[in-house]
Amino acid sequence: MRKPFMEELTAAVISGRPIMLITGDLGWGVVEEFAKQFPNNFINAGVAEQNMMGMAAGMASEGYHVFVYSIANFSTFRCAEQIRNDVDYHDLPVTVVSVGGGLAYGAMGYSHHAVQDYALIRSMPNMLIAAPCDDMEATACVRYLIENPQPSYLRLGRGGEKQIHKDMPVVSPGKWVHVNKEFEDASYTVVSTGTAASRVYAHARHYTVPLWGMKYKAMQRKQNGSRHFTSTEDHLEDGGFGSWLQEAGCYMSIEALDPKVCGMVGTTEELLKAGGL
Repeated sequence: MRKPFMEELTAAVISGRPIMLITGDLGWGVVEEFAKQFPNNFINAGVAEQNMMGMAAGMASEGYHVFVYSIANFSTFRCAEQIRNDVDYHDLPVTVVSVGGGLAYGAMGYSHHAVQDYALIRSMPNMLIAAPCDDMEATACVRYLIENPQPSYLRLGRGGEKQIHKDMPVVSPGKWVHVNKEFEDASYTVVSTGTAASRVYAHARHYTVPLWGMKYKAMQRKQNGSRHFTSTEDHLEDGGFGSWLQEAGCYMSIEALDPKVCGMVGTTEELLKAGGL
């Protein structure tokens, strides 16, 4: 997903949009070409995430749409106060970009798990969550964010995600995207967000929700009627995507990670299995 993200950012700068990319001394192997091509649109803020987010808010207040790029736990929890006070409460066009949400960096230890990030970000009233399931959704989400600058959280996979969509989806906040229309009459419905889509049962009716947040809760119940469904996510149940849907009054059950993974170290697959996915 990092490749389509950088491609869309590059295209936006070439088209004349006031884009700024800031990294906290991470993203090497991904951001160098952008930095070389657009030195005036790139800052390495160093390992100083709180300062980085404050800087992003300041630049956004002067007319930039700022993308702040780091590994998921560093761009969220390490600077949560600045996201809340500087970005969200001032309704500024800053997109917090996290790479490797969920358990993608499992082998690096539980300090790198991002299994509470939805809970943190969705509690902020102005934040839009963008959690694409594959490269096509990533492209669609980044295009939407560029066209609609606002406080937002872009949760990208680390790489190698299964391609879910055959064609570029049309995305908008709160909208369910029907993935496999050939299973429209299936007896089982699954609604996912983010990379958890790759674990959905092959013959289930499957929808993804790539754009969501506090403002879009009320519209959820209407999209599935009274049918029971299951949500799935690589996040803890409490405060996550499924909790958001249940708060909207949906008739459903939740498939999420067991909290025991919070203190575990292992490969992504080992941890997902241990966590119940």
